[in-house]
Amino acid sequence: MISRRAQIARLRRVAVAALRHYDLPEGRLRFVSHGENTTFRLSCPDGDFLVRVHRPQRHGRDSDTPAAVASEIAWLDALRAHTELQVPRALRTPDDAATVQASAAGMTRTCSVLHWMDGRIHESSPRPAQLRLLGEAMATLHHHADSWTPPPGFTRISWDASAFFGDVMIYGETPAAQCWELLPAELRSRFDAVAERMTGVLATETDVGLIHADLHLGNALFVGGQVKLIDFDDCGTGPRLYDLAVALWELRDGERYAEFRDALLTGYLGRRPIDVARLDDYIALRQLAFDLWFTGTAQVNPAFAADLDGVHRWSLAMLDLVEGGVSGRRVRVG
Repeated sequence: MISRRAQIARLRRVAVAALRHYDLPEGRLRFVSHGENTTFRLSCPDGDFLVRVHRPQRHGRDSDTPAAVASEIAWLDALRAHTELQVPRALRTPDDAATVQASAAGMTRTCSVLHWMDGRIHESSPRPAQLRLLGEAMATLHHHADSWTPPPGFTRISWDASAFFGDVMIYGETPAAQCWELLPAELRSRFDAVAERMTGVLATETDVGLIHADLHLGNALFVGGQVKLIDFDDCGTGPRLYDLAVALWELRDGERYAEFRDALLTGYLGRRPIDVARLDDYIALRQLAFDLWFTGTAQVNPAFAADLDGVHRWSLAMLDLVEGGVSGRRVRVG
């Protein structure tokens, strides 16, 4: 495993190569994140932009990465055109391409550029008012997807049992089936039980459509009483209740969980109905998906590897919490 610094340096060269395809003046390129994709912030006379270097097979082993990213951008364009939601706006090349193929440091990657969005993230300092705003925005997102007809060639992740429990996804560079094998025995047994329970639930779920699939407070920007939604990289077709579960997942083990849950549901239900009877089951599903992703990413990312044992312990504690129906008890470990 090469060092994190070396990985970022190589991918920065790819980002620089990608920017040559856009009609932008020279500017300062600063590192933002290196997790699922690797991102950089470009500051130049034309404004600020988010440069995304997309991981191959990010959307599944058989996915077409350029088509998948272009499809994400197509939904963002539609949301901006037909709703009041504030979501990222893609920058297109002079020939109107939504993505480019860029090569450097012996690798070729799909890249895209979004206009930078300002705002404050409250993931570590949540307030009920923020959850209410997030619930309203999420309902608007789902309502739009109910009536929107995607363009030809639209392709995104299908968040079904095969994606959650099978070998469809590639995490880091590790197939999902191998990630299951890397789990500690006790956690593997507990996740097997979640998979057995949720396979039937997913098969009979009726409220299914396009979802964000990663809409927690870390992917919401708050400015002046408004919320902006970012990071649609996981978006695809799945149960709408999964989106609500993701929003509450990291709050589930906190003392104010009931307050946050009520605020999110108040916002959502004011705009769109939904059955939340299985909310805790979907929170368990999110914990499973997160741990598998973290396990695979840890095989190629030293920063993730250092935290992996703590994440496994947190998963066991979270399953104890949601399967026991307990509320408001801090269980985060590591």
